[in-house]
Amino acid sequence: MQQPDLLLTVRDVHKAFGDNEVLKGISFDVPAGTVTAVIGPSGSGKTTVLRTLNALDQADSGVITIGDLSVDFAVAPDRSTLARFRAQSGMVFQSHNLFPHMKVLQNVLEGPVLVQRRAKAEAREEALALLAQVGLAEKADQYPYQLSGGQQQRVGIARALALRPKLMLFDEPTSALDPELVGEVLQVMKDLAQEGWTMVVVTHEIRFAQQVADQVLFIDGGVVLESGPPAQVLTEPKEARTRQFLHRILDPI
Repeated sequence: MQQPDLLLTVRDVHKAFGDNEVLKGISFDVPAGTVTAVIGPSGSGKTTVLRTLNALDQADSGVITIGDLSVDFAVAPDRSTLARFRAQSGMVFQSHNLFPHMKVLQNVLEGPVLVQRRAKAEAREEALALLAQVGLAEKADQYPYQLSGGQQQRVGIARALALRPKLMLFDEPTSALDPELVGEVLQVMKDLAQEGWTMVVVTHEIRFAQQVADQVLFIDGGVVLESGPPAQVLTEPKEARTRQFLHRILDPI
């Protein structure tokens, strides 16, 4: 039975693409109001883990529970269950994926109004508040091409928040940004963490993981090799593979 303080539980999740088994039995817990940073080398399965949490890629087997909704992917969920499952989380992608023909405010309104069928006036008021929250209130009537990459990503965060998810998922949200724009996106994420949002963040920003995460998962070869508080995993890792990975990204030369 799920403990009340856990917002997310992942149990023995497997996922293959053809003959390539990407996830080989992933399990972890995320308490409500905490930040989980997921690190690991390219091709380790990090992004696929995140995508299974939103069912963008449906797991082949395993049980994922978000809040009070539990889905056993060994039995293909019906469309209604899948829609309810996807509604539990909001996703922020590597590239912002904004609709280029829509203004910023329209991008944020699209999900609440068309998908969730919420009243437009209420959704508009909330969308404007969210744009202010990410520091973009004055950009509501601009198009994505008029924004910097960092600003576009912050609109992407506001768009995900507008769906009122229980869980926020971030897939390397700063990897496509110029270095000078990374800080503004990370600051918004830090603010969300301080507000108590539950977040799972796939990231290569080790300093962010040290400062903000409550737990760190190191994934390699489709399994969680090591997990624990940042001070343990990032400073005194138990596994040789974790130490090797951190050495390579912290001291690349």
